[in-house]
Amino acid sequence: MLVIILIFVVGLAPAIVSAYLSVQAERNEKCSSTEVGATALGQSMLKLLDGNADMHYVDGLGYMIGDITCDLNARSPYLRCAMNPMGPCDGCSAYAPKVFDRQI
Repeated sequence: MLVIILIFVVGLAPAIVSAYLSVQAERNEKCSSTEVGATALGQSMLKLLDGNADMHYVDGLGYMIGDITCDLNARSPYLRCAMNPMGPCDGCSAYAPKVFDRQI
């Protein structure tokens, strides 16, 4: 009977050790990847903001480039609009300001 139990223990030991090491490696990978991802995202956003003075932050939408009052604005940090994606908004012939309804 003791021999049978010894065979089971010896047979299952590598699987248990492997599972333990796998869980530990996964925990270490999650910790290191979240730290690296957060710093990389922060650095890329800082580079984007430093290089462009035409960026505006809007609550609930994030950063946008160009004139945010224009109806044709893409509401994107990378693209102004389809009519004038790279050029400045000043003097654009396709400028369409939003019409805000006044509530009484």
